[in-house]
Formats: sequence, structure tokens, C-alpha cells
Amino acid sequence: PHIAGVVGLGAAVDFIESVGFSAIAEHERQLLAYATAALEAVPGLRLIGTAPEKASILSFVLDGVHAHDIGTVVDTQGVAIRTGHHCTQPVMERFGVPATARASLAMYNTTTEIDQLVTALATVREVFG
Repeated sequence: PHIAGVVGLGAAVDFIESVGFSAIAEHERQLLAYATAALEAVPGLRLIGTAPEKASILSFVLDGVHAHDIGTVVDTQGVAIRTGHHCTQPVMERFGVPATARASLAMYNTTTEIDQLVTALATVREVFG
């Protein structure tokens, strides 16, 4: 049996219960609001998926830059995001984009990290004009 996995899962559940589901949800809601406003201010950036009630995930495209290039450049700035289809090719077709960049926010993220993403996106603009 995968004893280490069971012990780790138990510790993770204990930790989440100690923080509290409502506290985690509120923190992620605040991060999403902050990040949405910050990314909407980035010239040429378009958010994909803007439902009023959504998970703390921001998918986006940047005019004239492929999502994979965005991911490569922000990685050099110490920021980790996902890029690609995210197993949602029909959604990509619906929005008319070949791929998106995606930032996922969780209980351990901070507004400082969101600011780092915005700064890294400015570097993408510098590289790709």
C-alpha cells in the first residue's frame, strides 16, 4: 500500500481544516479580484472566461504573441504559468484562439506574485513589441 501517500493526504486534510474552507475561498476570491483588475490593465491582454462566479484561474491571450511564447518569457522572469489548450480545444475554437496562457491562484499565492506576473508580461511586450 501507498502508506506515504495516505499519511500525506491525512496531513493535507488536517492543514486545510485548520485554515478553514471559508478562509481559503475568501483569500482566493480576493486574489482573483486583484489579479483580474491587474491583468485587465495590461495593454493588449484579453481575458478568456469572465464569468462573475468562477474559480481563481485566469486564462488570457496577448495581442501578437503566442501563448507558448508568453509562457517561455515569463518563466525566465521566475513566474510559472500554464500554456496551451488545457484540454479544451472546443473552447479555444469558440473564442477563436489557438491557445491561452493561464495563471492559477491558490491559498498559498500573494498579490506580490500577481504583481510579478504583470511585470513579467511587460517583459513579454518588450521582447515581442
